[in-house]
Amino acid sequence: MNFGKLKMYVGGKLIDSISKSEKTIFCPANNQPIANLSWAEKTDSENALKAAEIGFKNWSKLKLDQRKKWMDKFKEAVINNEELLRKAIIYEMGKTYEGSKEDIDSLINSLDFYPDAMKNHFSDSIIEDKENTHNHTLKNYPVGVVVAYLAWNFPLLNLAFKIGPALASGCSIIIKPSEESPVSAYLIGKILNDINFPAGVVNIICGEPEIVATTLSKSKIPRLITMIGSTATAKKVYADSSTSIKRLSMELGGNAPFIVFDDADLDTAIDLAIGIKFGNSGQICVAANRFFVHDKIYDTFLKYYLERVKKLKLGFGEDSSPDMGPLITVKSRDRILDLISDSIKSGAKLEYGGKIPESFSDGNWLEPTVITNVNQDMRIFNEEIFGPVASIIKFSSDDEVLKLANSTDYGLASYIFTNDKQRIDFFSENLNFGEVQVNGIKYAIYLPHGGIKESGIGHDCSHLALYDYLTKKRISVAL
Repeated sequence: MNFGKLKMYVGGKLIDSISKSEKTIFCPANNQPIANLSWAEKTDSENALKAAEIGFKNWSKLKLDQRKKWMDKFKEAVINNEELLRKAIIYEMGKTYEGSKEDIDSLINSLDFYPDAMKNHFSDSIIEDKENTHNHTLKNYPVGVVVAYLAWNFPLLNLAFKIGPALASGCSIIIKPSEESPVSAYLIGKILNDINFPAGVVNIICGEPEIVATTLSKSKIPRLITMIGSTATAKKVYADSSTSIKRLSMELGGNAPFIVFDDADLDTAIDLAIGIKFGNSGQICVAANRFFVHDKIYDTFLKYYLERVKKLKLGFGEDSSPDMGPLITVKSRDRILDLISDSIKSGAKLEYGGKIPESFSDGNWLEPTVITNVNQDMRIFNEEIFGPVASIIKFSSDDEVLKLANSTDYGLASYIFTNDKQRIDFFSENLNFGEVQVNGIKYAIYLPHGGIKESGIGHDCSHLALYDYLTKKRISVAL
C-alpha cells in the first residue's frame, strides 16, 4: 500500500515545504515505503504559527453552535474516510486491523463529546456578594493558539485527544504528529481541506523535532503547548517553551503496576493482563509493565498466563486477524532486547519469548515475552518498557506490594484485582498514580486521563481537558 505524495496543511491549504523537503515513511512490518511527505523546516513552522494566529482570531469569535456545525462536518468526513484512515494507521504503525478502529472511534467520539462538554460544564456563572452591591460574572475565553505534539503509538487517538477540546473551546491548533507515524495526520489535513474547514484553525506539519518542535516551542505565539510522549521529550519542551509564559499539558510515560491478590477473579485478571500488556504490541503509555501476583496464586497465574501468551498470533495486514504486530522501529526493538538481556544477566528468568521470530525476517518484530525473578534493582523494573514484555513478580503482603508498586518515578496508570472492600479502599488511596482501576480496565473520552510525578500534568479526555484550553475572566459591575 502506498499513499503517494502527501502535503502539509497550513492556513487552510495543502502545501509543500518551502524548501521542497520530503520524507519517505516506511511500514514497520516490512520496511517498505508507504508515502512521501512534505517535510517542514523552520520557515514552514513559522508560517504555521502565523496562520494559527489568524485562524484563532476568526474561530474564537464563532458561537459554540457554529463551531459545533463545523466539528460535525469534520466528523462526518472522518466517518466517510474511515477505511482510508484505518489503512494509513495499519501501514504506518503496523497495527492490526482491529486495533486501528480505536483510533478512528476516538476521533469521532472526541468531535462529538467536546461541544457538549463546553455547553454543560462551562456556561457562564453569576455570583452575587453578600451586600448585593456588585454583579460578578465569570466568563470562559479560549486561551489562544495551541501547539500539540503527538506520540506515534496511537496516531489518531492522540490527535483526537487534542483537536476536540481545542476546536470546542475556540482555540486554533498546530498539530505536529510524530515523525514515525505522520501519514494518518496528513490525511486528516487533506480531509479538512476537502471540506473547506475555516483556514488556519487546524494546521498539520511534521519535520525533524530539533527544527520544527524547537521553533514552535520557542515562539511566543502559542499560549498552550500540549503533548503526548516521553518524559525526556517533555523536559526539552519545558526548556524550549520558557521564552514566554505558556500553559503546559502533558501525558507522559508510565510504569504501571498490575496487582493480583489471592482473592481475585483469576480468569478476569489473566484476560486483562494479556490485553493490557500485548495490545498494540505493548506500545501503550498505560500498559502494565510489572505484574505483582500473590504467592498463594503465583504458580497458577503464571501457568495460565504462559499458556495464553504462547497462543498469541503475530501478523500484519488489513485482512488478517493477528493479536500482535511489529514494533515501531528497529531501535525500539533493540532497546527492549537490551532490557531483556540485562535482566537475565542480573538473575531474571526468561519464561518465554525474548527473540526475533524466525518467520518474520523483515520488519521490526519481537516475540511476546514473559520473564520472572525480576527485582527492584533491575532496569526492566524501573524503566518504561513500551513493548511486549511482562515481568511477573511474586509478593506475600499488602505492605510489600504497595511499596514495590510505588517504587517508580512514574505515576500514570495502576491496576488492582481483589474482592476485599477494605483493601480496595486502602490501595485506591495509597497507590501514587493518576489512575487506579479496580477489577477491570476502561478508557473512554468522558473519563479523565492523566498522570502525576514524571507522568505528566493536566488531563486528556473528559471535561477536565478543557481547563487547559480556557481562561477565565472576572467582570465586576457596580450596581
